[in-house]
Formats: sequence, C-alpha cells, structure tokens
Amino acid sequence: MAASKDDVDHLPIYKLDPKLEKFKDHFSYRMKRYLDQKCAIEKNEGCLEEFSKGYLKFGINTNKDGTVYREWAPAAQEAQLIGDFNDWNGANHQMEKDKFGVWSIKIDHVKGKPAIPHNSRVKFRFRHGGVWVDRIPAWIRYATVDASKFGAPYDGVHWDPPASERYMFKHPRPLKPDAPRIYEAHVGMSGEKPAVSTYREFADNVLPRIRANNYNTVQLMAVMEHSYYASFGYHVTNFFAVSSRSGTPEDLKYLVDKAHSLGLRVLMDVVHSHASNNVTDGLNGYDVGQSTQESYFHTGDRGYHKLWDSRLFNYANWEVLRFLLSNLRYWMDEFMFDGFRFDGVTSMLYHHHGINVGFTGNYKEYFNLDTDVDAVVYMMLANHLMHSILPEATVVAEDVSGMPVLCRPVDEGGVGFDYRLAMAIPDRWIDYLKNKEDSEWSMGEIAHTLTNRRYTEKCIAYAESHDQSIVGDKTIAFLLMDKEMYTGMSDLQPASPTIDRGIALQKMIHFITMALGGDGYLNFMGNEFGHPEWIDFPREGNNWSYDKCRRQWSLVDTDHLRYKYMNVFDQAMNALDEEFSFLSSPKQIVSDMNEEKKVIVFERGDLVFVFNFHPKKTYDGYKVGCDLPGKYRVALDSDAFVFGGHGRVGHDVDHFTSPEGVPGVPETNFNNRPNSFKVLSPPRTCVAYYRVDEEAETTGAGKTSPEIIDVDASPLKTPTATTEACEERESTKDVSGKKGRKLGRQSSDKSTK
Repeated sequence: MAASKDDVDHLPIYKLDPKLEKFKDHFSYRMKRYLDQKCAIEKNEGCLEEFSKGYLKFGINTNKDGTVYREWAPAAQEAQLIGDFNDWNGANHQMEKDKFGVWSIKIDHVKGKPAIPHNSRVKFRFRHGGVWVDRIPAWIRYATVDASKFGAPYDGVHWDPPASERYMFKHPRPLKPDAPRIYEAHVGMSGEKPAVSTYREFADNVLPRIRANNYNTVQLMAVMEHSYYASFGYHVTNFFAVSSRSGTPEDLKYLVDKAHSLGLRVLMDVVHSHASNNVTDGLNGYDVGQSTQESYFHTGDRGYHKLWDSRLFNYANWEVLRFLLSNLRYWMDEFMFDGFRFDGVTSMLYHHHGINVGFTGNYKEYFNLDTDVDAVVYMMLANHLMHSILPEATVVAEDVSGMPVLCRPVDEGGVGFDYRLAMAIPDRWIDYLKNKEDSEWSMGEIAHTLTNRRYTEKCIAYAESHDQSIVGDKTIAFLLMDKEMYTGMSDLQPASPTIDRGIALQKMIHFITMALGGDGYLNFMGNEFGHPEWIDFPREGNNWSYDKCRRQWSLVDTDHLRYKYMNVFDQAMNALDEEFSFLSSPKQIVSDMNEEKKVIVFERGDLVFVFNFHPKKTYDGYKVGCDLPGKYRVALDSDAFVFGGHGRVGHDVDHFTSPEGVPGVPETNFNNRPNSFKVLSPPRTCVAYYRVDEEAETTGAGKTSPEIIDVDASPLKTPTATTEACEERESTKDVSGKKGRKLGRQSSDKSTK
C-alpha cells in the first residue's frame, strides 16, 4: 500500500502497466497531494470519517438542548435564520460568524419542543454589500415548491419528523454480487399515467418487476432535488434534499428498504461534477462576488460549464470537500444506499471538461497540465471514504475518456472507482442501426468494441441507457421497428419482416453486449421489453406534456403483444448469469469472427456463445471451438418459441466434442481451441451452450440441465407483493452457497404477479 509519502515513487500501478512509469512525476504529484490533503483533514478534523459527518454539524440539527443552525458563507456581512417559526423576521435570530466564515445560531427549545417545527419553511438571510438576500440553506434536507404556481420558487423545509413518523429500516443490505446487473430507473417517469410517479409507487409496482427479471441492483436517477424536471436530475439545486416531486425522505427510505427486502442493492446517481446555476434555490446563490477561496465554485470562466450552463466546484476548498464528502456519507448512512454512479466524471478529470476533445488512448492525453488534480484528489478521497464506511460499496464512474487506473484502488495509485461505464458500446450500436445495412456489419468491429477495455479495470456494459432514449434519439427497439411498433406488435397476426428482424436483433444486441462487453450489465427502465418511442420530459417545447415521460407497462402485460418476448428473454439473460456467473469470469476468448458468414463465437466463463448476425443464412453443422472436451447442450436460445423465435434449434440434442490438433500447441488447433463441436445456427439467432457434468448426470448427484427454455412467459401483471411476502420468499433461499434459482424460471412466487 502507498500509505506514506515514502511510497509514492513505487506505486503498484507501475507493475500493472509499465507504460505508466513515463508519467511517474504526475502520479507522484497527485498521490502526494492526496496524502497531504488526507493528513491535513486528519490533523484538523480527527479523521476523514469524522470530517464526512458534516451534515450532523452544518444545516439545521436538533439536540436535547435546542436547535443549532450552521452555514458557511464567508462573504456575508450579517446573517439571520428566518422562517415560519419567526414569521420571517430574523431580527431576534441574528447569527454569529467564526474565523472560518461559518455562521451559527442556537435556539433553545420552547416548552421542551423544538422552536423550529418539523416540516416548517426556513431560509438563510444574509447581507452583502448593503443588500439583504434570502437563500435556501445549503444543507437543507427537503425543499418544496407550490405546484399550483407557475415558476414558483422552492422553499427550504426543515425535515425532522418525530420518532413515530420516521421510517425505520427493517432489512439489511444485500451482499455485494460478483457482478452487478443494474436496472437504471427514474422514479418520476416510472408510472403508466402521464404524471410524476412516487417513491412508494415505484417500490410497490416497479421493484417486483425488476426482481422478477433477475436484476440484482437498481440505479436511481434524479434523487437529489433539482428545480428543472427536464434536466433529468442533473442540474442539482439542493444536494442533501430528496426530490420532493416523488415524495418525502421517509418515502425514499421505504423504497430502499423494500429493494433490500427483495435482494436488490440500490445505487444513486450522484452529481458532484457541477451544480445548477439557479440563484434563489441553489448553491449558486451563495456566490456573491467573493474570491474562489470563499466560494463553493471557481470564479471567472473556470467556474462555469459552457455546454451545461452550470457552476463548477472548487475541489481544493476545505469546505467544498466537507460538503461533498458529507453528501456521500449522508446518502449512505441516512438512506442506506449501497453505492453511487458518479455522473460527469470526464468533466471533473480535465480542465477542458472533455469539450471538443477527442481521446485516442495516447497516455499523454490523460496525464498533463489539462488534468484537474484537485478534482482527482477529491475523487480519491471520496472513494477511500466510501469503501472505508462500506467495504462492499459499488461505485461506478461515467467517464468517456478512458483514463487509465480510474478503476484501480487508491492505495495502488488509482482513483478508486470499482467500475466505469463502457460508453463506446451504445455509440457503436447506434452507428450500425442508423448508418449501416445488415450486410455491412463487421463482426471484428463489433467484437473489438465489446472487448476494448483496460485489463484489470472493470466495466459496466450496456447497449442503451437513458442517454440513448431521450428526445432526439430512439431506443434500439424503435430504431429497429419504428412506426411498425404501432401496428405490428400483435401476436394474433404473423410478424412482418421488420418486426421479425427487430425483435431478433433487439435480443441479440442486448445479449452480446451483456456477455462480451464488460464485468457487469446495465439496462434502462423499459428497454428490457423494447419500450417504443423516446423520453421527453415536460418542457416548453412540448407544451409541458407528460405523454412521453412515463413507462407503458401495459404493453408487456398484454398477453397478445410481442413485447413480452423481449421481456422474458431479458429475464432469461440475467438468470443465465445468476446460474453460471459468466459476467464475473476472467475467462473471455473470442475464437471466431467470420465476416462472410456474419458469425461471432466466443467463450465466457464456462459457456460457449454462438451469434449468427446473417439476415438469411442457416449453418447446419457449424464448427465451434471450445476449451474443455465433453458434451454440450443448449443453455439459452434466442430462437426458442418462448422468446418469440421460430424454434429451429433442438434443445434435446447432445453436442459431443472432437479433439483438435496437437495438445498444447494452439497453432495446430481449430481457431486456437483444443476441442470443437458442431451446431445448427439459424440466421439472426444467438445460442449459449453449457458443458454437461457427465459424472453428475450418471450418478444423479447434481442438476445437469438448466431448463432455460422453461421460462414463465406469461406477462407480468400489476405487482402486488408486500414486504412480508418478499421476506417469506427470501427466507426460502438456499443459503448453503449453492445457486437457489432454477435457470430461466422466475424465482419469485405467484404473489409477485
């Protein structure tokens, strides 16, 4: 471990990647900066963990003696706390300022009760340059707006419910999975009705669907309060406040606890890359012309993101570090989140924020004066903190640049993230679907895009996220089938060539992305069943319509519509990983990329995958290379009837291997594989094969068939599972370490339908 300054010249990352030694000066500098900052925090605050409890000191906190309010506003000349409790007159509630620019006031209880009642409105009033201004407290935990008034400003709300009204967590965090299968979701747009959905509606209606489809992680967008709904939650105004559109802090706690009861971990989209430039209801209101040392943000051009029209943090500032690190601690401690997906990491990593910059992979692009070392040090501190508080935390970086060692531990010289999003993959699929005929698809290019990631740094693969679904773009299903999704999805009539191709490629694209693209998988809400159209939040340009800001679950719930086929295949994909753990396997070998036949063959973990992208040709007796000799059977077949296919692949066929070449001499083998077997490969299909444990089959000692095709293809009805029912189902799991789920079957009981 590089635990001291004596070790910074001998970081473990140099052994991992010798090419990094050319940039030793850069790594030594940033590691020293990190250690200096960490040491300074420990010296002045006790320890990093204590430093991150700022939310217990700043903002409004009630103790047995009274209510204490603290706010960092060094440029203020006078300050008051105002609100409903004093009729918005702060004359009797003047605050005092310390040498660090922190204003504070203690208000004694009145007849044993807090002077500032729970759920009452409050604001911070301060004077600067002779002018008094009112702002929402920076550490406020709830902020609301009068929905009946167009353009109404947000009010800070003191959230301190009595014990009888506080939600108490009942369920422990689920164990960290070997590989995350992430369901990305936006609570507000998760309902069928054209309205903002609530945390409790999402918990009761959507979480059971996610569990039924065998995901193990939920990633929630737009949790932090943002005044502009159409920003997708990425222009945060109040960092410690739950978005009030969908309910209260207690409602969000109910959601997280319900997820945990279902065995689902919960990640939060955290936005520390920038902040809303709103003045009256955001942090920007604390910037009144002071120097960058006295502000949350940089001054001048450095303090503004030109494309996002937002403010940029000064990560070198002591109080900014306290604010952001405490923000992470708050969501983990108070709401039991299991980790985060950090938004806009590329913008944080570089002074140019990635604007008009193309990254070729040359190391000089990452380690030079364009690197924002202050931001890198903050992320190192944040990752160290999160993994200290919760060793099993999952932290994902959204970085398009591909910076090396972003996902290596801090003590090795890395930035400390667990995963990065494989952002080049969806771009490749969109390019193919928009610009290339099927005959032009390159098997080598597809395989390269899916496997082009840094060794020892983990990626989350995805074919489409919310980014590919927002207005101006289309989902993969909509790109494939477009207007025919309105007329051709009934199973009561034969599928048109467009629909047949669309459903087949929808399944193939998602499955090869999952199986070959990374060490985890992500899907955005609704795309698992090919949700049509795009996402368009209410805004002036669409007359404030909610029509396309919802999820049409009725499409997959209607038995005669073909959406159910894509949904049940998604369910089976996840079940396949649950059974065989191929996502977490380091074994990944692409043995065949046949451009003429449009076939890709690869091994991942113990499975052999065969993808035939040819639009017309069936290959009978197609030779497939593999590692181990024996007997192979179908584990998952996209062409099965239950997935809306044509049932051309036999599932009762044993595929016996033949040895290839000289043992131990790869160049004499078939596609460098020591064994092979032959399969039937119809056009636009993908099939995964597993090796039969013949000894277990002979003795009857173990399960020999995963029964993948025995998936419950009936549509999911409106879920009604209660937490108690979830508890009962969880208690029936095999806890001996064996997989307790029959592959391809829903693990849930009928109460979830």
